[in-house]
Amino acid sequence: MEEDAASRYRPSMMTTNSTKTVGDHIREWRTRRRMSQLDLALEADISTRHLSFLETGRSQPSREMVQLLAEKLELPLRERNVMLVSAGYAPVYSEKSLDDPALQAARQAVDLVLKGHDPYPALAIDRRWSLIAANDALFRLVGDVDPALLKPPVNVLRLSVHPAGLARRIVNFTEWRNHLIARLRHQVDVTGDEYLSNLIDELRAYPTPDKAARRPANPQDYAGVLVPLRLMTGDETLTLFSTTTVFGTPVDVTLSELAIEAFFPADSETAAALRRLGEC
Repeated sequence: MEEDAASRYRPSMMTTNSTKTVGDHIREWRTRRRMSQLDLALEADISTRHLSFLETGRSQPSREMVQLLAEKLELPLRERNVMLVSAGYAPVYSEKSLDDPALQAARQAVDLVLKGHDPYPALAIDRRWSLIAANDALFRLVGDVDPALLKPPVNVLRLSVHPAGLARRIVNFTEWRNHLIARLRHQVDVTGDEYLSNLIDELRAYPTPDKAARRPANPQDYAGVLVPLRLMTGDETLTLFSTTTVFGTPVDVTLSELAIEAFFPADSETAAALRRLGEC
């Protein structure tokens, strides 16, 4: 069977499931956060001896203690549920679909932001950069990519730098890919998500387009304040920068992992070009 464009460079993302105790989770996340037992014990206002006993399984934490330690370790809501379950307690945070009536107002807010951002591109993504929704301006810029990359679930990072995606039209391809990988590394540090760790390896494996390899780097762009996306469309080059918006006080796993990525023109020429595209 012939490989499609979306899978040709994709490494295996199979993971091995293993049963971890609550002590294993505490120790793993404490290490990931670069905290000593003393650091975490002081934050949680407990003795290092008690924390040591929790990590080794000599003591069983209460539900309140698990929640306290998860808060001090700044765990994502998804991982707080995992830690609770490992300690024998029911999850606290719901994980509803965006189609659930309880999240209707949040979904409407997302759609309103996306629509209101037109003629500038904007999209909503989940924790693994899968496309949830996008405005018309975004789709106007990706019309010539391999259709295989647009089959759900669409990973927007793969769409961006895959050889059959936008890669051949990104003027500063190497700079932009390095920027995306740096963001992913930070996200892996925060979440411990193995899928995202594998995704970093996948993005690194993509070949640099010939045109991008011949283009000189321009490290002086915007005085090092931000990394722009320089995207060719027709005979024009759009220069864009992005902002990320998240829900401020989510208590649902799905909402806590939802983000809106909105692109803005970095110069007047790009703003005018996007307005013209929106009028076509």
